[in-house]
Amino acid sequence: MSLDDTINKASVLIEALPYLQSFRGHTFLIKMGGSAMEDPELVKKVMRDIVFMEVAGINPVVVHGGGKAISAAMEAAGLQAQFIGGFRVTTPEAIKIVEETLSGTINSGLVSMLMELGGKAQGIPGSEVFIGRRIQASNDHGEKVDIGRVGEAIHCRLDEIRSCITSETVPVISPLAAEEDSAKPLNVNADLAAACLAKALKVSKLIYLSDVPGVLSDRNNPNSLIPSINRSAASELVKDGTIAGGMLPKINSALDALASGVEKVHFIDGRMPHSLLLEIFTRSGIGTEITN
Repeated sequence: MSLDDTINKASVLIEALPYLQSFRGHTFLIKMGGSAMEDPELVKKVMRDIVFMEVAGINPVVVHGGGKAISAAMEAAGLQAQFIGGFRVTTPEAIKIVEETLSGTINSGLVSMLMELGGKAQGIPGSEVFIGRRIQASNDHGEKVDIGRVGEAIHCRLDEIRSCITSETVPVISPLAAEEDSAKPLNVNADLAAACLAKALKVSKLIYLSDVPGVLSDRNNPNSLIPSINRSAASELVKDGTIAGGMLPKINSALDALASGVEKVHFIDGRMPHSLLLEIFTRSGIGTEITN
């Protein structure tokens, strides 16, 4: 390695210094989903970034998805995946597979990886954190239909998460909720679960790691990234249809979180190695930030 390369590495650390100073002691909620969870090497890089953040004095909290893994597990069990209005139809047979996949496979795998990389982590089933109520979905005709054990998070139990933060342990939470009346498990959209928890914790940053580069002014052009936008302007992009499809629930949950005390929301491409560190600790960032 040349002397210039070594000096450049030092320059990167100096650029990160004001961010390290500013964010020390703050809580960031990171939602992992999409293709960012399909490549084990990419997942490992994200986990390494999270360990770095924890060592730097930031309190990371992780909420993960697992849609493709659930579909694969259902297929292996002879159950066909069905979606209505963007929600997975979750029968009593399916909810067992959802629980096993999210908490038993994905959650424990992320925790093990964090610990192998030198971090401290604790897996927490979402049903111990989120209180939920069942919801219906709208079909292609606009009619409300029953989709089984699917719900929305309406309240959070925070004691276990706060205990993790106090002990400098990363809590890793699955998107399940306990139904408010029966305490039976509900399958919850991970984006909405993350936003609910971010609001309850009043986090400094809510970060969505997915398989899109951020908010685009033209959703058919990946080069039309909007680096920074405020809540009002983002709402206008929703109204005029610029933001649509799979980004819509993410943006709506982000706007709700900002209105409820979250300081800033980031959308970044988890397929890019070390995208977390690039977004948080550099001046330019690599995704979209939404502010109040």
